[in-house]
Amino acid sequence: MAPAEVEDATDVHCRLDELLEARGMTLTRLAEIVGVTVVNLSVLKNDRARAIRFSTLQAICRALDCEIGELLVLRPRA
Repeated sequence: MAPAEVEDATDVHCRLDELLEARGMTLTRLAEIVGVTVVNLSVLKNDRARAIRFSTLQAICRALDCEIGELLVLRPRA
């Protein structure tokens, strides 16, 4: 199945840094809670991820007490 075409030029942006700072949590601590490596979270945090498992997304949102839309947002391409 081919990916859906996007009409507007947008990028998915991960707000992980902002959410971690607001909650006083480190990336290392989040990795421990979620059960993924710091490297994998870093890839997500730096907007280099190409995919994320729903189970990982759910675990991150549970750990940060946030909704998916607070973690991942669409922004216009520069």
